[in-house]
Amino acid sequence: MSSGEFPLVSVVTPVYNGGEFIDACIKSVLSQTYPNLEHIIVNNCSKDRTLEIAQSYLPKDNRVRVHDAEDFVGVIENHNRAFGLMSPNAKYCKVVSADDWILPECLSEMVALAEQNPSVAMVGSYMLVGKQVVNTGLEYTRKIVRGREICRATLLGGPYVFGTPSSLMYRADLVRASKAFYPNPNPHSDTTACYQVLQDWDFGFVHQVLAGATVHSETQTSRSIKYGTIRRALIADLVRFGPVYLTKEEMDARVKHLMGYYYKWLIGAVVSNRRDRQFWPTQKAELEEVGLKLSYSEFGGAILQRGLDVLLEPRAALQKITKLARRDPTKIEPQYYE
Repeated sequence: MSSGEFPLVSVVTPVYNGGEFIDACIKSVLSQTYPNLEHIIVNNCSKDRTLEIAQSYLPKDNRVRVHDAEDFVGVIENHNRAFGLMSPNAKYCKVVSADDWILPECLSEMVALAEQNPSVAMVGSYMLVGKQVVNTGLEYTRKIVRGREICRATLLGGPYVFGTPSSLMYRADLVRASKAFYPNPNPHSDTTACYQVLQDWDFGFVHQVLAGATVHSETQTSRSIKYGTIRRALIADLVRFGPVYLTKEEMDARVKHLMGYYYKWLIGAVVSNRRDRQFWPTQKAELEEVGLKLSYSEFGGAILQRGLDVLLEPRAALQKITKLARRDPTKIEPQYYE
């Protein structure tokens, strides 16, 4: 792109109590090599220094805007609130979570790919989580994938390149087209938005690490892993979009596989959440929302299988059980992937 051909990118950071990380986040956005951006920080009634730190940038850089919300809302609703504050002139929308950061060339690389390919609805990239590079699996030679193809592959357990909001950039018009671009309150509904949009659009991918995340106990992903939200979100998306992208046989087999995986997780989760009275009601209610029931017989089968594992490899199994039993059920471990 030549000078004067840089469409506006609206970078949004919805945040609640992000005082420990928000400064690094803002600096990463303002350090972009891309020349035409705005950074909208939406403070969701934080009780720490988040607002103070964000507002300190207002006299320093006119690209920064800070919205201090009067009412507290859920994490996804705060994202949708941030989307609604984008400049009407913005052509692209980039989320950067308060505890995440982007490399200086992030916007330049993503916008260049999107501008060259008008059929692309969103652009992703590799992401550094701690010391691990994630969002891998797509062939290096492929920068553009048909939306229906990548959604189908993902639902079938193929390469997961949708990542997190911080690793994606969207066409702003598609975000504006819906009052709630992230369509449900589940903290992983950014993935649901991908399945929804890519029915009619293509997916772009830059084969570079362009974003990063800090691993700590208060990340949404850490909490989701502890309570199983991320697993139930996978199942919910499969039930909702399987009929769009898969055959009935493929969908049935995939549901069976994911439910089996869920029941294996549930064994350890019962121990980890042994003092949480809402644990079982939450599991039942969220499965019922997508038309599935918690099967105690299948859960019992998973327990029997675990018992067989103990007989075959007693030392390794005993170590796992002992670790779970000693874990403080009130503590959330800093984690992104297991």
